[in-house]
Amino acid sequence: MADAGGGGWGGYYDDDDWGLSSEQLDQIERDAIRQLTERKASSSAASTAPSPARVLGAVSPLPSRATATGLGAVSPIPSRATAPAAAPSSPLAGNHPAARASLEARFGKVEALSPARNAVNSSQGSAPKVSVHIFLHSSGVIAAKFPYNQLLVDAFRKIPKASWNAKERIWMFPPSSLSIAEEVLHSVHGLSVEVRKLDPLVHRALLAALDSKDLRGFYDRIPPDVESKLMPFQREGIRFVLQHGGRALIADEMGLGKTLQAIAVASCLHDAWPVLVIAPSSLRLQWASMIQSWLNIPMEDILVVLPQTGGSHKAGFRLVYSNTKGDFRLDGVFNVISYDVVPKIQSTLLDLDFKIVIADESHFLKNGQAKRTIASLPVLQKAQYVILLSGTPALSRPIELFTQLQALYPTVYKNVNDYGNRYCKGGFYGLYQGASNHEELHNLMKATVMIRRLKKDVLSQLPVKRRQQTFLDLSEKDVKHVRALFHELETLKIKIESADSKEMFDSLKFAQKNLINKLYTDSATAKIPAVLDFLGTIIEADCKFLIFAHHQNMIEAIEQYLLKKKVKCIKIDGQTPVTTRQTLVTDFQNKDDIKAAVLSIRAGGYGLTLTAASTVIFAELSWTPGDIIQAEDRAHRIGQVSSVNIYYLLSNDTIDDLMWDAVQGKLENLGQMLDGQDKTLDVSQTDARPSPSKQQKTLDGFLKRGSTSMEGQPSMKQPRF
Repeated sequence: MADAGGGGWGGYYDDDDWGLSSEQLDQIERDAIRQLTERKASSSAASTAPSPARVLGAVSPLPSRATATGLGAVSPIPSRATAPAAAPSSPLAGNHPAARASLEARFGKVEALSPARNAVNSSQGSAPKVSVHIFLHSSGVIAAKFPYNQLLVDAFRKIPKASWNAKERIWMFPPSSLSIAEEVLHSVHGLSVEVRKLDPLVHRALLAALDSKDLRGFYDRIPPDVESKLMPFQREGIRFVLQHGGRALIADEMGLGKTLQAIAVASCLHDAWPVLVIAPSSLRLQWASMIQSWLNIPMEDILVVLPQTGGSHKAGFRLVYSNTKGDFRLDGVFNVISYDVVPKIQSTLLDLDFKIVIADESHFLKNGQAKRTIASLPVLQKAQYVILLSGTPALSRPIELFTQLQALYPTVYKNVNDYGNRYCKGGFYGLYQGASNHEELHNLMKATVMIRRLKKDVLSQLPVKRRQQTFLDLSEKDVKHVRALFHELETLKIKIESADSKEMFDSLKFAQKNLINKLYTDSATAKIPAVLDFLGTIIEADCKFLIFAHHQNMIEAIEQYLLKKKVKCIKIDGQTPVTTRQTLVTDFQNKDDIKAAVLSIRAGGYGLTLTAASTVIFAELSWTPGDIIQAEDRAHRIGQVSSVNIYYLLSNDTIDDLMWDAVQGKLENLGQMLDGQDKTLDVSQTDARPSPSKQQKTLDGFLKRGSTSMEGQPSMKQPRF
């Protein structure tokens, strides 16, 4: 029987497989037969003497080379002579070091029994004992390790799909063969096999994964225009979730498109719609925009739960508010809520019985005692399909994974003590705050629930620079003053259009310029709470990042927030002495514990190399597009070994409505003049989408006389790509 694994245990062995000549093998056989004859002659009871085949099976450390001999099929020695022959003792016979060294170099430690021990076992009727260690391999299959024994080798050949891994000197077989393997090992004749089994928790998890229905046949349901834009590793992630029955954790590093993979999985399972999406509050509008953009479903079919009425978002999505009295209906095709609102509406969510639930940044559930975790778990566990997304599923300790695993496999991870005793021993912070058997836990998650890719693993598939718009939700109190300035600006625009003298026109234009500057400053103040909320999500991703702003109050608020969160950072703005800037840059580049660089777009956007970060965030825009490009390239320059993810934090009803269009227009003109082609802030196709508000206010409407009058609310123009 030929073996499937590398190294080839199965079949017949050639002489050179052992590093011994034919003459040496003949001598070994003659010595073994001579020893058997001498022991048989000295036996006091011929009837109890073991047969040559049996004795050879227990004594010889060599594997079987043939079965068609008079010594029987279990003989580990090839028959090369037809009669015993007296011969001087061979230096390669029995347990001679040279013979053992040849075997151990190929198969590891060889178990051999001395003649005295064998005689005792034979006379007492006891079988030799061999220990087999069964464990979960990093590849997700089951592995078995044991000292060489031919009877065990023959037993493993009977296990379905078992193969020999010569490099690691282990036998390997799929989890589906585990029960058969245990039966085979417990029924090996002539050996007492002690099997060191998998931990019961590991065994249960593997069985649960095996019971999951493989849904990869649904992959073709992804809309063709979506599937064509997926990168190979994203297709792999989608198939992984489907293979595991639609209950899995996508743990890709930040910036690898986990949101898109989850949306694509949901599109494969559209028979189970409607869908519930639970996300951090700062990402609700981002999710709504991504869903609408990728699946092209009507905006009124996307329902977003916000904390209060009013605010900056006036999009076409259906909005309901969690602070309203009484029950409200979640009857969208996609329903987007935040973790914080789940405790308030848990009973509603359970009654609605969502079959597909997506939990973004699922490490928000790491604390099993938190209200949002206690409220969210039943909703997740009840759903037929659950997709968890997190680039950092465990931020510090294995216990933080338990509730996420509970959400996916509640029948397996029902007892925190089983999990804690296995994976969370040690530590100095109390019960289950340590880490143990971490390699097994990692292998178990990969085999059953988790797929994780790092940027460095898929770098060849990524664009060198990927820009994304992220729309912030401002509260009514934060945006109210800015909205009043917009109304004042509209009134001023009407006066400019009706000015009847150059003096009046110039005066009104000067007032307009001052009002726009005030709008720029006050918009920064209004955006601060929402920017900090988004920043909290970035901090949890535990990556190095650059964050750019223009106004001093925004820069200082970001720095203070980072310090409050105990995130080490550097700050470079117009007040930072030139002599100390390079020292700060060197610290950021070389010290792993410095996670953030807070930078002024002007002062920090030129002449600095900050390639230790591959994430760039713009809390504000600049009127000058060249400043933005230069700021991006602090990370995207020589020395960068990763793709760069750039996030533009934009908000409706703020100056962003005007500036995004203005920057795009200036870049277009600049590109035409210098390069003969359009040059814009291209938003990645993966995340390109229009402003959610679909509004039509532009900068030209304020700055050019005779422009069409404003109607509706401000918006960002659809970026080119």
